[in-house]
Amino acid sequence: MIMFSPMLFLFLCLVIGAIVLLVYLLRLVIKALKKYISSEPVRAEKAGIKKSLGQVLKEHRTSCQMTQEFVAESLGVSRQAVSKWENGTADPSTSNLLALAKLYGISAEELIRSVETKKAEE
Repeated sequence: MIMFSPMLFLFLCLVIGAIVLLVYLLRLVIKALKKYISSEPVRAEKAGIKKSLGQVLKEHRTSCQMTQEFVAESLGVSRQAVSKWENGTADPSTSNLLALAKLYGISAEELIRSVETKKAEE
């Protein structure tokens, strides 16, 4: 029978534990990558919606002959926020979307419908 010293036994336990932990972490990373890869169509669709919403917001703002700064001051947000909404890098909150619709003189439903129409045309 082979006798292990307590230090050697502890070292082997730590090494085995580290290997098990690394295998578990590798499994989690692979699972996350698979999920990310499979979500590509959803991410592409979401990007298209953001772009369409931004285009619609910009069209309404320019048709009302308003500047981004005027819209920002009316809503109590920064001009950069309005720019991000129109560029599609950010979405306005629900309350800001309702305020935008009111500012542009249209219903929120009409604003959303125009986004859906833009998406269907693409």
